[in-house]
Amino acid sequence: MIETNTPGMLDRPDPAHCTVCCCTMANRIFMVVFMLLLIFATLFGNFVTLAVVFGTKVFHTPQGYLKASLAVADLAVGIFVVPLSVYAEIHLMVTESGPEWTLYNSQLVSFHPCNIIGPIFAGCTFVSITTIFLLTIERSIAVLRPLHKDSVITRKRTTILIVLSWVGSFFLAVSPMVFSREIALEYNSCSRMCNYALGAIGEFPTQAWNILLLFPAFDFTLLGGTVVINIISLSSIRQHSKRRKTLAETECHNTSNPTFSDIKAAKTIGTLTVAFTASFTPIAVFVVGNVLGNEWCNFSFFAFWILATNSCWNVIIYSVRDQKFRLRAHKLFLPGHRQSSTTSKTQKTEEQ
Repeated sequence: MIETNTPGMLDRPDPAHCTVCCCTMANRIFMVVFMLLLIFATLFGNFVTLAVVFGTKVFHTPQGYLKASLAVADLAVGIFVVPLSVYAEIHLMVTESGPEWTLYNSQLVSFHPCNIIGPIFAGCTFVSITTIFLLTIERSIAVLRPLHKDSVITRKRTTILIVLSWVGSFFLAVSPMVFSREIALEYNSCSRMCNYALGAIGEFPTQAWNILLLFPAFDFTLLGGTVVINIISLSSIRQHSKRRKTLAETECHNTSNPTFSDIKAAKTIGTLTVAFTASFTPIAVFVVGNVLGNEWCNFSFFAFWILATNSCWNVIIYSVRDQKFRLRAHKLFLPGHRQSSTTSKTQKTEEQ
């Protein structure tokens, strides 16, 4: 999301500024196909998530609301961010030059598409990080304090937190343009996306430096806290599993222990955290290297698109880890497909 290049007018993609995937016609075609598949996977997967969450009463929970918020953020990437890159790449293939707005940053034209798409990508990324953090908090309370779960985690409080996360994330996304005239948005020829960049200046100013550092500081703080909380929750689950056998042998039941569904949900959120951390790490490395003066054109391309692919992973993780979600998705899109037998297996598993 951050670039420290300072061009007034951006150069057309050339051997020095083209990525390994987009320098030849064959590679450009491959990249456009990849983008189109990513759009389809993102839209389909997250529409499935929203259909399952809003179409099933059992998912009308704080956790379900948070998953729906995450799906909406991912949908925005598939609807707005990736299609603009597809348009720019197809235009480049057909006319041998990118659209005119790709040659200028947002400070030099009256309207620039990146003024909209850039903050959407950044804002949705921040929403995703914040939502995963909130999901982790919600699951940690369910695992560590199961008796207090229903009184602490309510749908009203969760809805308020979701609204605050969206407002705060998009405020952070537009803050570079609001608080500094030196920061612009451009369609970067390396990443093939709209990025933040310095406008028409030759040196990195202190004020812009501080504003741009808000992004990695925010990301690292929330992701670091999410990882720590997940470790604590999963450690508690492991201890609970060790006690479980003893309790079963003595036929004692402790109502303060988390339920089987809470444990499964905590493990699912842990998997989500690992997936998002893995997809965000290349961007973090790139930002640090970029601030130190390294352009890393090819690495920029892979870092941004690895992050973009994270928008279609959530539904895959839910389908693999959450049996209730998988059953509901089958019922919605494959009605009658082995429904009765699968349902009985699920009931037996949850009773255990």
